[in-house]
Formats: sequence, C-alpha cells, structure tokens
Amino acid sequence: MKLKTAFLTAALLSISMSLHAQQDNAKLHQLFDAYYNESNVFNPVLATFNGVEGYNDQLPADDAAQLKKVHTFYTNYLSRLQGFPKNSLNKEDKISYEIMENDLKTALLLEKYHAEYMPITQMDGVPMALALLGSGTSAQPFKTVKDYDNWLKRCKAFTNWTNVAIDNMHKGIKTGMVLPKSLVVKTIPQLQALAKNEDNSSFYEPIKNFPKDISDTDKNRLTKAFKETIPNDVFASMQKLADFFQNEYLPKARLTSGINALPKGKEMYKDYIFANTTTHKDPEEVYQLGLSEVARITAEMEKIKNQIGFKGSLNELFEFMKTDKQFMPFKTDKEVLDAYQVIYATIKPNLPKYFGIVPKTPFEIRKTEDFRAASAAAQYFPGDLPTNRPGIFYVPILDPTKINITNSDMEALFLHEAIPGHHFQISLQYENTAVPKFRQKYGNGAFVEGWALYTESLGKDLGLYTNPYHQLGALGAEMHRAIRLVVDAGLHTGKMNREQAIQYDMQHEPISEQSATAEIERYMAWPAQALSYKIGQLKILELRDRYKKQLGDKFSLRDFHDAILEGGAMPLTVFENYMDDWAKSVK
Repeated sequence: MKLKTAFLTAALLSISMSLHAQQDNAKLHQLFDAYYNESNVFNPVLATFNGVEGYNDQLPADDAAQLKKVHTFYTNYLSRLQGFPKNSLNKEDKISYEIMENDLKTALLLEKYHAEYMPITQMDGVPMALALLGSGTSAQPFKTVKDYDNWLKRCKAFTNWTNVAIDNMHKGIKTGMVLPKSLVVKTIPQLQALAKNEDNSSFYEPIKNFPKDISDTDKNRLTKAFKETIPNDVFASMQKLADFFQNEYLPKARLTSGINALPKGKEMYKDYIFANTTTHKDPEEVYQLGLSEVARITAEMEKIKNQIGFKGSLNELFEFMKTDKQFMPFKTDKEVLDAYQVIYATIKPNLPKYFGIVPKTPFEIRKTEDFRAASAAAQYFPGDLPTNRPGIFYVPILDPTKINITNSDMEALFLHEAIPGHHFQISLQYENTAVPKFRQKYGNGAFVEGWALYTESLGKDLGLYTNPYHQLGALGAEMHRAIRLVVDAGLHTGKMNREQAIQYDMQHEPISEQSATAEIERYMAWPAQALSYKIGQLKILELRDRYKKQLGDKFSLRDFHDAILEGGAMPLTVFENYMDDWAKSVK
C-alpha cells in the first residue's frame, strides 16, 4: 500500500511539475513576444525592413531621454527573463532564452561606449538608410495613401534626428570619441550628394511611380507635399550634416586608425569582438589565427599556380588576373547581371543534393542604385514572404568593363550573398513561424556571415569552380576574409595603421589599391564586424569534421545543412550545443 501511495504521489508531483512548466513556458513565450513587439518601438527603421506595420512613420533620435528608455527596456527584460529557471525549460525554449539573454547582455555591455557619438560613417547611418528607403524600391512601402503619408512624417522627423546627431557628435568631440579623418573625408561627399535638390533624386521616385489605384486628388496633394517636405526636411538636413562634417568635425577628426586610440579603446575592442563573434577570443588570438589562415590559403594558391604552369610569383599572378582582359569580359550592365543569372542556373539542379529545405521567399538579382553604388559592395537585402517582397542580391556596377570575374570571384560571391548563402539562411529563418518572432528576425555576424562564407566551399559540389582561375578566385574570396582577421586586429590594437593594413591586403590578394583602401576603411568604421565571417565559418567546418568522424556512414551533408538552417541564427556557443544534440539524435 505504501508503494502504491508513493507511486501515486510521485505521479501527481510529476503531473504538477509538468503543468507548472507548461504555464512557465506560456508566460515565457508571452515575454518573448512582448520583447519583440516592444523592441520595434526603439528600432522603427529595422521594423520597416522586417516588414512590421505601424512604425513606418517614425525616426527617433538618440537624445538623453531616448537612451534612458532604451536602457530601461534592456534591463527590464533581462531581469524578467532571468526570473525563469533556464535549466528546467525544454530544448527549444532554452535556445530562445539563451539567444535573448545574449542579445540583452550584449546591448547593455556596449552602452558605455556611446556609439551615438559616431552616428554616421561612410558605411552606414540614418542618412544612407533614409535614401535607400525613400527610393521606393526598398522596404518602405509605397502602396497606399497612408504609406505615402507615413513616409512624409518620417522625413519630417529627420530634422530632429539631424539636430540630435550633431549634438551627440559635439559630445564625441569633447570626449575624444571621433572618427578617423580618412573616413570623414569619404563621408562628406556622400552627404553632399544626398543633399542635392535635383529632379532625378531618388527621393522623388515614389511620386513618379504612384500605384494605379491612388486618385488624382491624392496624387496632386502628395506631389505637392513631397516637393515641400523633401527639400525642407531631407535635403536641408543632409546639407546641414555635410556642412557640420566639413567645417566642425573634420578639423577635430583623429589621425589614428584603430579604436585602441579612443578612451577605453582596448576594452572596447575586446567587447566588440564578443558582440560580433559571440566568442571571448582575445585580439592577439584573432591576429594569430589570421596569420595561420593566410599561410594555409597561400599554400593552396601556390599549388594551383604550379598546376597552371605560371612561372612568376603569386603576386605576379595576381597582377595578371587583375589586368588581363580575359578576366574582364563585360561591356554592359546587363551582361554583368546575366552572368550572375548563369551562375544561378548552373547551381540550381545540384541544390537538392545538398539541401532538403529551401525558402519560399522570392529572389531577385538587381543592380545597386546609382546613389550608393560608389561606396557599396555586393550585398543581400532580405525579403519578406507575407508581403511577397523578394530577397535581393544587389550588384554595384560603376563601369562594367572593369568588373573582374576573379576579383573575390563572381561564383563565390553569388554563393555567399545569394544562394545558398544569405538568401537560404535568412529567408528560411524568417519563414520559420514555429519559433518566437524575435528569433525569426535575430541575427549575429558569426552565424549569418559564417554560414555564407562556409557555402563558398560548396562551389565544386554545386557545379562551379570548373577552371583553375575560378578556383583561385574562390580561394581569393576566402583569403579576403582571412586577411580581415589580421588587419582588423592589427588596426584596432595598434599593430598596424591604415597604410600598413592596405599594403598587407594588397600583398596577399589580387586587389586594387582603391578596393583595398575601401576595405580597410570599412574595418576602421566597423571594428570587429569583419572578424565574424572567418570565425563563424571555421566553427561550422570544425563541427562538420567532428560529426563526420563521430557518425561515419550515418553522416549526411544534406542533413547537416538542413539542421543548421532549421535552427536559425544563434550565438556560437548555443549553436554548438544545438548541433551536438542533432548529432546525438542521428545515432
């Protein structure tokens, strides 16, 4: 009788605990949803890019009141999250918990470095985002009258954003938190170009392409409103920023290259490494890893050089590949875009062998808009399935006759930026409604860029890299990311200055001085961001090799890829635990 009573008590206790866990999980999911919804209040531009309605008219500025609200938001949600017993959660909820916890802790960790003091660089900032959104070809919707009115409200808010940004940059000048002079020099003409009140400005495109169902009365009203708001609020603010950069900021800009020269610069770089790679790697460890990878890839290049029968040095081969006309076959923009379509057509039949799941989100290849092409790299902009907005692979084409098929290799570039790189990973994650909304839209560079770089290694499997020059180009693309470990860590620890980093880059890959300069200045503007590619890729390769040995004949590369894509982006430590669980399930 005692045994029966004990068994019954245990069973009731188990049921009670199960019900309690289910209640906790329901409350936890409510917290996840609230976190995502409220985060849009503080990131309305990101909300627009994510296809979230209700924020398309907003553009908050980072004044003291806003920053205090953001801080309270992060601390409040971290406290509420940590009130749940993580170790008693089911596997999926534990992953979501750890992703959200990492996100919140990272945001709070970086607050003390006052990124708002340097709100604009030659690479990014609200002015560039506004120009992209205002073109009518990006995420800002222009389908209804309300959409147009929302955009006009956002444009009017740009005046206040500009004033606050200038106030923050004044604070940066006082505290020594300023950009390198070489970056300021690049930013000024961008702002000046965006300030030009010309009929062909991209800001006027939406009123040149009204939807058919908008009435003539509304068209006339909106056209008049655009002709008043764009010059008075957008162009005037752009000019104000350009004048500030030219007259006040440039004389105070620093001559140093790395953030180690800033207040708390050494500590800042370590924390930026964590934020971008989700690892606690030391800057010196990153630097040495880069040197090792550069040496390994150089040896692979030497092998192919010898197979080709090229008699000169690798640098001489690079120069040949940079300048020989056979590697620059294009005469028109269309020919460049068509070449990418051919790459897509080549890999399409082979994709099912290596991927069991594919996204439903449409995909397009487009030329980068002229207003940003000069400073833009080829890049992917995520789509949005509910609104049928395609994922877009943007290709900057300034002069088609100078586009080199082996410079970062067009084939490797397509695999990385488009398919099966960013388009597969990001679209499948966005489409995964089984996870909390914040996980659908979550991303970190080590996972997202690590995956994209990893997919470049699949070129031969997918029918590409069929000649040695493309193989060299693909190795060059990988070398490009390995070099980043060396020069990024070199710049931001004071081992290298801008000029030394440019020279190192040119010595180890077939790149022009202009392109090398743009790359190095990118790393100066975005400390540690460029580390994420190689560190993430190496983790995926490490796990693939581990599971091949563990699973033997049971290992399937297709299933391995599907597991990664089904899980979505995670911090690397969370990702490794998730994949270890996958490997155990295969056994």
